[in-house]
Amino acid sequence: MGQKSGLSAQRILEALPQTQCTRCGYPDCAGYAQAIAHEGAAINQCPPGGAEGIARLAAITGQPLQPLNKAHGIESQRTVAWIDEQWCIGCTLCINACPTDAIVGSHKRMHTVMEAHCTGCELCLPVCPVDCIVLDNASGSLTGWAAWSAELASHAAQRYAFHQHRTALAESERQERHQTKAQEHVQDLAAHSRITDAQELNKKRAVIQAALDRAKTKASSDKT
Repeated sequence: MGQKSGLSAQRILEALPQTQCTRCGYPDCAGYAQAIAHEGAAINQCPPGGAEGIARLAAITGQPLQPLNKAHGIESQRTVAWIDEQWCIGCTLCINACPTDAIVGSHKRMHTVMEAHCTGCELCLPVCPVDCIVLDNASGSLTGWAAWSAELASHAAQRYAFHQHRTALAESERQERHQTKAQEHVQDLAAHSRITDAQELNKKRAVIQAALDRAKTKASSDKT
């Protein structure tokens, strides 16, 4: 199914709770919004939004109301994660998995969840090797959007945008470090190779340099 005439992915995105939990089957809320707008994806795949979320999406898209697809989960209370610090081994896997940078800590040091930034996405649970992360009910008997709010969704979206910027910057810096190190090896290839013939070294240097130039060009184009 193609895009409905005039259907805005941004408007759909703003109707999603921004938990970035991936339960909809897409990498984030923006991915799901794009799929609804451009691919005709069903509007009943967001457990955090629940029935109210489906109603909001139906009003925007014109798709009929339908119950939440249980293959993606069930509507439930808002939760926040906390870490049992006695069992935490400081592996940092949960820090890397958190889409809103709600977990702080460092390698081999105890980690802590900043409750104000946690969306209850549960992405930290499967990566923890010692099962020291627990979810607490943060909304009592309220579920779906009744347990959430526009303010919480806006805050989560801002945190996720910062997370994306931070991780992209870190990856760019990592690639630049590798590029610099590789360039240093090329410049002093004789010290990093078993090849002793000068002609063969020049051939190898040219091949490696060409590969580095291609990688640098690709990295530059990705930034733009």
